[in-house]
Amino acid sequence: MSGLRILITNFKLETRTGTELFVSDLARGLLEAGHRPVVYSPRLGKLAAEIRKETVPVVDDLDKLSAPPDVIHGQHANETLTALLRFPDAPAIFFCHDWYFKEDYPPRFPRILRYVAVDDQCYDKLVCECGVAEERASVLCQFVDLERFRPRPPLPARPRRAVVLCNYTKENEHLRAAREACARAGLTLDVYGIGVGRPCERPEDALRDYDVVFAKGRAALEALALGAAVVVYWWRRLGPMVRADDLGRLRADGFGVRSMGPQLTPAVFGREIERALGCYDAADAAEVSRRVREGAGQGAAVSELVRLYEEVIAE
Repeated sequence: MSGLRILITNFKLETRTGTELFVSDLARGLLEAGHRPVVYSPRLGKLAAEIRKETVPVVDDLDKLSAPPDVIHGQHANETLTALLRFPDAPAIFFCHDWYFKEDYPPRFPRILRYVAVDDQCYDKLVCECGVAEERASVLCQFVDLERFRPRPPLPARPRRAVVLCNYTKENEHLRAAREACARAGLTLDVYGIGVGRPCERPEDALRDYDVVFAKGRAALEALALGAAVVVYWWRRLGPMVRADDLGRLRADGFGVRSMGPQLTPAVFGREIERALGCYDAADAAEVSRRVREGAGQGAAVSELVRLYEEVIAE
């Protein structure tokens, strides 16, 4: 059989959080590129079943995997170490997705030969807090499956519908302030996320109905690829409307915490929502989407990862 057998680890595959969806997209991309991904997680659920439907093997016990992998794509420390101990001849890379999450602190192990960060803040975590040598560390920004997230029709001159896409958002004073701010600006506001009991199962379809999307991380990038105007948002924090002249910086920050201001009171939060909506520009949003589709596609990112896999195998 051709292609690399790549073991991908993640601490859970139950819902639709960022790293879980990253695993799903990566496994699909590797399969399409002619490789043989296998996914390991001790906690399996609905998303694991969806990945398996794509003919990607998914296991919750590494003893079920009798064929050793050529390389381990490690995400989350405990699961990465479990895979390394089970397969003593396999080299690994470790992928850091989050500044805060304790499982994203990199394990130090002789066979982890590369450390990859999804943005500049995670790179700083690796090399400035965790002692990872710079020559072993790199950044590979989030990517988008452009076949799934196809361009929506052109945005209207004035926005009419907005949506929050965030698993941390709950029905509270901040969300109430956001709804009131949108109403003052002439927009309705819907909410998707685990925190409101409405997970977004198919964002590639759901987001097409909205002119403005409040999101962070990969969700923000996917909304940009669709052609929506995007405001960087996380629960009680807010960043700017993404504009073409600031896209490079915001993508390097992962549309994350460094792209936002501090936590705000509900009243200030509402005013900042209105300020961000005042920056809406349909033509600029179209240019942002064009650049994202040109430079953030899944195919190029998968090719770069395969290059890293081959590098550590050769080493």
